[in-house]
Amino acid sequence: MAVRGAFYPEPGDGVPELADGAPAGTLVLVGWTGGAQWPAFAASAEFGDGRPDPLDRWTRRTLGAAAARLGAVVLHPGEGPPFLPFQRWAMRAEGLSPSPLGLLIHPVWGLWHAYRGALVLRQRVALVEMPAVRSPCEGCARPCLSACPVGAFSAGGYDVAGCAGHLDGAAGDGCLSGGCAARVACPVRPAVPYGAAQLGFHMAALRVGLRRDRARN
Repeated sequence: MAVRGAFYPEPGDGVPELADGAPAGTLVLVGWTGGAQWPAFAASAEFGDGRPDPLDRWTRRTLGAAAARLGAVVLHPGEGPPFLPFQRWAMRAEGLSPSPLGLLIHPVWGLWHAYRGALVLRQRVALVEMPAVRSPCEGCARPCLSACPVGAFSAGGYDVAGCAGHLDGAAGDGCLSGGCAARVACPVRPAVPYGAAQLGFHMAALRVGLRRDRARN
């Protein structure tokens, strides 16, 4: 895991209190930056055991061990409802900005990063001040909006049904193996990109999630 920034929580940030009712001192976001962390997960027991949700289980084990060493509390973005405001926390902790795809874009990793959890510390640890960063989307021709084969991204939002239908059809094989075409079109890319295995893993998970959403609706 990579440290993805930190901040001192304030009352309006929605950071839960500690078990004894004391306020959180520091919230540290952790996650992935490009393809740098994939090998550790791919070598894990969870990745190869054939059971559901390997990444979630690996994340819980990894962050649980870190929290035990630090005396911290672990928060996960998938817990809810109500869900914790991880995107709002991310914008407080790092130089992120919204992208035309609705994902948060990073000036170095572009759209290829993720937040896997947060560690809540009782103490206020010394933090490095984050400088203001210009959004990579300013002045960009935004090829991401025209790259999707089914036009799933527009000013009106994300067409869940259109994307899901594309991935379930034969024409969706390119996205499933090579990654979301809209995301791939973004010119901001990390030095260590997602490899084929990582792209395939996440796109397979996306297809399952979209199928689930369509079934609910």
